[in-house]
Amino acid sequence: MNNECMICGAPLEYLKEDVLMECALCRKKEQSKTRCLKGHYVCNACHTAGMDSIVGVCLAEPSKNPIEIIQKMMALPFCHMHGPEHHVMVGSALLTAYKNAGGNIDLPAALLEMQARGKKVPGGACGFWGACGAGISAGMFVSIVTGSTPLAKEAWGLSNGMTSAALGAIGEIGGPRCCKRDSYLAIKEAVAFAREHLGVEMEMGTIKCVHSHQNNQCIGGRCPFI
Repeated sequence: MNNECMICGAPLEYLKEDVLMECALCRKKEQSKTRCLKGHYVCNACHTAGMDSIVGVCLAEPSKNPIEIIQKMMALPFCHMHGPEHHVMVGSALLTAYKNAGGNIDLPAALLEMQARGKKVPGGACGFWGACGAGISAGMFVSIVTGSTPLAKEAWGLSNGMTSAALGAIGEIGGPRCCKRDSYLAIKEAVAFAREHLGVEMEMGTIKCVHSHQNNQCIGGRCPFI
């Protein structure tokens, strides 16, 4: 078994109800359903410490392929096998590839907005909300590039359509969760969606998982990237 708890390496458990927990790193107290079997809890902020480096990585990145971009993020020290960092990484990789492929956006501002929005989607949303954060991040990507708001018409529809397409692909595979698999699925849907609805052709090559040995819940042959 690979380590899961950032403190002791023990497997995680998910409770039926929220419990008041204290982060083992920053001592902040908050309600959560997630802890390790030895009782350790790490808050989202501590779990994603160092994620701000994504902006610098993306601004220096020339690739039009969002899979290549997110794989570089996944290799950085801040990124774990699973975690809410993926809720920012998916959208950031898509924004960067979109810009490099000719999309008309202010990339620095878009990346900062992606960080602000993505950080609000907590870890475990895939199971507790029925909406994987990687899929939501793809919807945020479309929302940002189209300038969508709750009062928008076409952009509002496109943003929700993107999230729906991503979550549909993720849900079709089934669980348990894998943040790498779900990120790849969301990005694949977003590349096709941007081509059809936004007129921007990002690049997409063959996706091959290199993380399965780190995932205690890997689904093996059911995963399209194994």
